[in-house]
Amino acid sequence: MDTSRWTAAPAQAATPRRRGAVLERAILDATLEQLSTVGWNGLTMEGVAAGAQTGKAAVYRRWPSKEDLVAHALEAGLPRVEEVPDLGSVREDLLALCRRARDAMFSLPGFALRAVIHECDPAQVERFHSVIFEGVVEPMIEQLREVVIRGIGRGEVRPDADNGYVFDAVPAMMMYRSKMCASEWSDQELEEMIDRLMMPLLRQYGPGS
Repeated sequence: MDTSRWTAAPAQAATPRRRGAVLERAILDATLEQLSTVGWNGLTMEGVAAGAQTGKAAVYRRWPSKEDLVAHALEAGLPRVEEVPDLGSVREDLLALCRRARDAMFSLPGFALRAVIHECDPAQVERFHSVIFEGVVEPMIEQLREVVIRGIGRGEVRPDADNGYVFDAVPAMMMYRSKMCASEWSDQELEEMIDRLMMPLLRQYGPGS
């Protein structure tokens, strides 16, 4: 007698239920993934929950709104500030900083951040102002300031280059050309920006200038 049809099928292993910090990290990662693929306008709490393989209620319990969720995801995902490079010259230090900024721009959190900046209306962008300024703009400006001040001490940089307009030049140029010209900032493009824009801007004045 064939008893195979009465044999119980092997039980499938249950997926471990994630809780606490593990579940929260999965939700935040799914949020960044959604932002980088479907953008701010396409992101939904339902889509994030599906990406994190959890229920929508688990997302809403932690973050009552899409804005709260995205702000937390960006804060958690943005790269931590590293030590300022000291490679012996202003040019090489600036190139190292720009390469680091380029890599951050084209990382998953970078794509997510740009989706927010490019797609949100002014009121929504204001909600993320502190995240963007404190997490991205301010750290880079502080690092640029350190490089420039170090260059002043070496005699490579004119003393009055220690000002906000100079420090704004690199992040402003990188964001503008990335958005308006679809520039991906190859190493060659970074070198051209440093050599044609920043080094003339920082250079010591010559006699009679």
